[in-house]
Order: sequence, then C-alpha cells, then structure tokens
Amino acid sequence: MSARLTARFAALKAQGRAGLVAYLMAGDPDIATSLAIMEAAIAAGADILEIGFPFTDPSADGPSIQRAGERALAAGAGLPAALEIAAALRARFPDTPLILMGYTNPVESLGPAEFARRAAKTGLDGVILVDLPPEEDGPIRGALAQAGLAMIRLVTPTTDSGRLARILDGASGFLYYVAIAGVTGAQAAAPEAASAALAKVRAQSDLPVVLGFGIRTPEAAALFAGFADGVVVGSALVDEAGSGPPETAARRVAERVNALSRAVLAARSI
Repeated sequence: MSARLTARFAALKAQGRAGLVAYLMAGDPDIATSLAIMEAAIAAGADILEIGFPFTDPSADGPSIQRAGERALAAGAGLPAALEIAAALRARFPDTPLILMGYTNPVESLGPAEFARRAAKTGLDGVILVDLPPEEDGPIRGALAQAGLAMIRLVTPTTDSGRLARILDGASGFLYYVAIAGVTGAQAAAPEAASAALAKVRAQSDLPVVLGFGIRTPEAAALFAGFADGVVVGSALVDEAGSGPPETAARRVAERVNALSRAVLAARSI
C-alpha cells in the first residue's frame, strides 16, 4: 500500500474525521486548465484526489462525467495526459495521495508492466479500474504491487458476503463503496443503507472505506462523513468545472471544494 495513503488515512483517523476525496477529469476542458483546476481543488481542501482519464465507452459514468470525458477527448487528452497531470501535481503536492480512475482498455493497450512503471514514475498512489473484475485483474494488480501502487476495488449495494470476500482478496489502499446501484451522479445515496453496508464491509476488512456516487452537496457530504472514512464528490465538481468560462473554472471548483471540506471537517463534531 502506498505510504502516502497509509499516512493520510492515519492522520484522518487521528483527527477524528473523514477525508474529502475529489474526482476531476484530466483534460477537461483542456489539459492546462484541468491541471489548474486540480491544483486549486487540493489547495482548497481535498484530502485525496482522483484523476479521471477519459475513455470512449464510460459505462459506469453518468451524464456529467460522460460530458467531461467528451470535452477532454476533444481537447486531445487521454491516459498519457492524465499521467502528465499527475506528475505535475506530485511535484507541487508531495504528500497528497493521487489516485488514477478510469477504464481498463487504455491500460491494457500500454501493457500492465509499462503502465505500472509510468504510473509509479509520476508519483501516483493507486489505481481504480471500474470495469475490471477481481477475477481478471491479476496481471495489472501484480504489476502495480511491484511498483508500490494500490489496486483499489469497488464494493456495491448488491455485493453479498461471498462476493465481498473475493473482492477483498488482493484489494489494497482503500475500498470504494458505490452508494447507489447505478451510474455516477444519477441519484442521491441513502445514508441509512450505506451505513449498514459499511458495517458489514468493516466486519471483513481493516481497509479504509470511502463512499461515492450520489454525493453532491456539503450537507450530503457531512451525512456520509459521519460514518465513512472518506466521501467522494465527482459529478458536482465536474459540473462546476464545465459550467462557465474556463478562465474562472479553478476558482469555481475551489469554492465548491472548500465548502465540501468544511462540511466534512465539521461532520463528527455536530
């Protein structure tokens, strides 16, 4: 497991709070602006950053992230650009965990060993491939492990105890609990059901559990931060990035991240 991830979750636990995980799309609306947006998000309070890389068939993504991916692809971005952005972020933020999130095909096109080598060189801490099941991630997971990167896996509301055991076998870094049965940003998540599900996950694993899909507002983030180790906000930030002139996108996203960060920080002191 990445030393930065270990240190970040240990620090959050010591502070008695959840972490804010921000997801943003590499290359949206263009490569330079997306780097500025991500820098602003970290400076505004994101504890962990998920760097999405665009793909032509984003089956798990709702309309907001699909549109962001389309804008990024039109700007010439892809996996190589996402890795370049990660390297630039690592140079400025040496302690912030950086996670690459996307789909398997571009990674397999590079090959597991070459991908892991490049990912490690950029300073990434872990990878989430949303369409890669545990039964098929052996080569990529092995290459990432050799490079010191985490293979982060997804748990969903339909995951039963037997399936959970399979997901946990080889998972590292943290677990990403998908709070809704659907695509990103499509509907609001239910705190009661998610809390019960996380209790079952924690009964079988000591890995931190972050919760995402369906969290858009500071109020919602605070609700889930009361029991999760981290909350992920993606579609709301991607919408903010694409909602106005590119020259003010970083400021707009920073304001939204700051409000979310303050809500997460205060969640367990209410």
